[in-house]
Amino acid sequence: MTMTEPRTVFASAAESFAALVRRLPDGCWDEPGLGDWDMRSLVGHTSRSLITVSTYLQSTAQREDVATAPDYYVAMQDYAAGAGAEAIVERGRQAGRDLGEDPVAAIDALVPRVLAELDAVDDPLIEVIGGLGMRLSSYLPTRTFELAVHGMDIAAAAGIDFTPPLDVLAEAAALAARIGVQLGRGPAVLLALTGRRDLPPEFSVVF
Repeated sequence: MTMTEPRTVFASAAESFAALVRRLPDGCWDEPGLGDWDMRSLVGHTSRSLITVSTYLQSTAQREDVATAPDYYVAMQDYAAGAGAEAIVERGRQAGRDLGEDPVAAIDALVPRVLAELDAVDDPLIEVIGGLGMRLSSYLPTRTFELAVHGMDIAAAAGIDFTPPLDVLAEAAALAARIGVQLGRGPAVLLALTGRRDLPPEFSVVF
């Protein structure tokens, strides 16, 4: 199996996300989440990191268009620019509505189902957003990254403490640095991480 490490870290991220959602205060779902999303939409958007894995496992790509997780984020910069911000916001809102009357129960059911689906495969070539072909082993770290970052967004919005598991943090932080390098921003990232220079305002390696 070539998938052991990405699969294990993704499972850790997914289970920590479910545990975080269980801790959310009652009545928080209509409260502000992130940007134009309320908490329900933010949790819904984050749950798409599980839903897309399940969905894409049902697809088969004919070629490998995207070789690595950093390459995926570079490709998504152009895709997001074409799709428009409002479309991304609306997908999050719809995902929030799809969680139904009991979002906690929906997430608790979703996580083990997706992990079981992963257990049934090796490392297929799947078709991801934009019709791009990508190995599952390369795609999963992008979902770990999203679960980590948005998990912290959720906790901040709810006013609760949350730290992703160490394996998840290590994967997400390393991927953020690799994305920065891929985008030509590696020197800025390295200098900031070593305390030599502050990052510019609004700096981000993702859209």
